[in-house]
Formats: sequence, structure tokens, C-alpha cells
Amino acid sequence: MLGWSILAAAPGAVTAFCNGQTRNPPAGVDRGIDLDDPEAMAALFAAERPRLIIHCAGVCDVEMCEQSPEFAYTVNVSGTQQLLDHAPPDARIVYCSSDHVFSGDGGPYDEASPTDPVSVYGKTRVAAERLVAARPNSLILRTGLWIGPSATGRHGHLDWLRYRHRRNLPMTVVADELRSAVWAADAAHRVWQLARSDLTGLRHVVATRVVSRPELAAYLVERYAIGATLAVDYRRDRRAPHLGRVELATRYADALARPLPSVVPEGAAGA
Repeated sequence: MLGWSILAAAPGAVTAFCNGQTRNPPAGVDRGIDLDDPEAMAALFAAERPRLIIHCAGVCDVEMCEQSPEFAYTVNVSGTQQLLDHAPPDARIVYCSSDHVFSGDGGPYDEASPTDPVSVYGKTRVAAERLVAARPNSLILRTGLWIGPSATGRHGHLDWLRYRHRRNLPMTVVADELRSAVWAADAAHRVWQLARSDLTGLRHVVATRVVSRPELAAYLVERYAIGATLAVDYRRDRRAPHLGRVELATRYADALARPLPSVVPEGAAGA
């Protein structure tokens, strides 16, 4: 979802890679590469010698990570270490992390807030962040929910709503999960601005407001005339750990810290 949006917003010539097992790589993706293949990683970077690497690979399915924590750590943490080990020393690295590093039981959360993940997925993000933070000329970006189309038409909240409605599959959203939801195109543009800056360390990509999952889903269903009927439950009812209220904030006041428009504007139906 993130990689697809970032590629679509690319400001110039970009070489993009996806998982090597992808059957039908999206348009614009040059080829596959596996982060657990050190020889392939070394050969890739020796040939390409990139000046900038935007790292947005990872397994993001929270329930899958709970069921297969070793797999989650292999992809999200060991894969990041492989990239750091083999990237050219002078290359700038931008790592796309997640608001899942927080529980949602506190907040608002800025860049100085202690991490307190409640899921295996969140813990892998924290571990990967620590690896990247130790490297010079690197930037870690934490974002909330990106809303927009995906390469497969199945991933991301918007495509999930469309896909399951077309197949008459049940849809349940979590009432007490609130996130900083932004349009993917806006977020991807901000990623490129930050990537091309000289900023290092950690930055949050924030929204003008947080929205609940039911509020977000209801707005998208109405805006895109999806026609779906949604059920609602609570964090305590879910098999996998769910976030609470994760409101991303920032300590910074420069132009690249300005909040992006929330997907659900103030005053919208259901807001």
C-alpha cells in the first residue's frame, strides 16, 4: 500500500522493487528482491549504487504477525538489517514505520513519546526503527492510516471495503480504534518531500484530526457509493491486539511538519 502510493507519486526516475515471490508485479516495478537473500541484496546495491533508498517493505497484517512471530521478525527486523548491511554507506535511507509502535492507551504521541506496542507487528517496527536510528543519514517516518487504492485492489482500508462488498463478505470495524487517517497521495507526496530534505532522525506525519474506524468506514462507503453494511465490535472482542486512540502529534513546526488533511473532514456526515 505504501510502496504503491510512493511509486505513484515519484518525482522522477525511480527504480522500484517488490517481493521476489510476487506473481504479477505492479506496473512500474522493475523486479523482485527478497530482503532475506544477502547475496542478492549485495549484488543489487553493488550494481545500482543508489543515493536514496525508501524502505517500505514489511509484513503489516497484525493477525498474521501474531500467528507467525518468527516470520514477522524475519521480514520486518532481519530484512531491515540486511538492507542496512548492504546499502552503500553514503546512501540516504528513509524508513517508513507505523503508528503501531504505540498502544493507543495514552497520547497524543509525538516523536519524544515512549513506544509501547501491544502487538508483535508493533514490536517489530520498534526493533527495526532502532536499527535505522543507529545509522547516519537516515530518517524514520511514522504515519497513521493511508487511504487510497492499492496495487492489487485488495489491500488498504478503501480497497478492503470495496473487495469484500463485491463478494458479499462480512465487514467488521473496531469502534474504539482511532487513527490519524490521511489520503495516500498526500502522505506519499510528504514522504518524497522529507526524503529529499536533509532531515535525519525521526518524524511523524500527522493529520488534522483523528477519526474512529466506524467514522472512517462510513465516510468512505458514502463518498465512494460502496453500499456496504458494517458491523461494529471492540478491541476486547478481537483475536489480535488492536490499537486504541493513536493520535500522532509532532514536536516540530517547520513546513514539513504541517498536518495533512484528515480523510474525514470536520462536519462530514458521521463525524
